[in-house]
Amino acid sequence: MTPEAKPRTADRFDDDDYPAYTMGRAAEMIGTTPAFLRAVGEARLITPLRSEGGHRRYSRYQLRIAARARELVDQGTPIDAACRIVILEDQLEEALRLNEELRQEAAGPGTDTGS
Repeated sequence: MTPEAKPRTADRFDDDDYPAYTMGRAAEMIGTTPAFLRAVGEARLITPLRSEGGHRRYSRYQLRIAARARELVDQGTPIDAACRIVILEDQLEEALRLNEELRQEAAGPGTDTGS
């Protein structure tokens, strides 16, 4: 990899998908326990990346997803149901984003589609 192609460290921390946080730090950041993070991983809500030593690493995006599941669990929703709800919410958000992009493309340049 050439020096120009190597990502700068600062760029990594701006990346929502960069696995920057250890399990302990991630749990602390969202006010939960490592066991909760393992549980949402087992429910396939998030899949942390692994360091070379095999330790789980979480991204900011994954922490936002886990924090939303935590909110639902704290309200009494079973963890499996909470994970399913969060997955559906995430899919809906993505579908709405894509729909808006397609709407803007169809309207053409310079057209304001927002009413």
